[in-house]
Amino acid sequence: MSNNQDNLDSKLSDAKADAGGMLTKGQHVSASNKTTAVEVAKTGSAKDMILWLLAAILLIGATLVNQYLPGYWQPANDVWVRIGIIVVLIISALVCLALTNQGSAFKTLLKDSAVELRRVTWPGKDETFQYTWQTIVVITIVGFFIWLLDNFFNWFVGIFIG
Repeated sequence: MSNNQDNLDSKLSDAKADAGGMLTKGQHVSASNKTTAVEVAKTGSAKDMILWLLAAILLIGATLVNQYLPGYWQPANDVWVRIGIIVVLIISALVCLALTNQGSAFKTLLKDSAVELRRVTWPGKDETFQYTWQTIVVITIVGFFIWLLDNFFNWFVGIFIG
């Protein structure tokens, strides 16, 4: 029995190591040196604060371009120029945010999510059709009961109000 337990434990540790290797795309890093996305996101530096501040300023500027810029700059009277400036400001803010520690942790999260989405077993056409009809039937029944309750309360309140 103990031999079987040891065998199961070794298989479990091997599976965890393989799973860790799949998430890092073949980069074998020891567990003590590996930092998680949460640990990376919690770390902060002066660079991060500057980038967050710059991103906030760019986003605030993007909201104010349409209202204030045409009064100070003649070419901004064209709608497409303002749209282009707004898009450039938003993209610049997103680039600033991507360069922070939190941005790199978010990129890691997206990569890990893509790996998990590949592991999902999606329902087939028949299952989807069956579950859709079940959902429609349940929504219809619940909607009918809510309609009945609404009519009852309207009648009940009508008795007191007159």
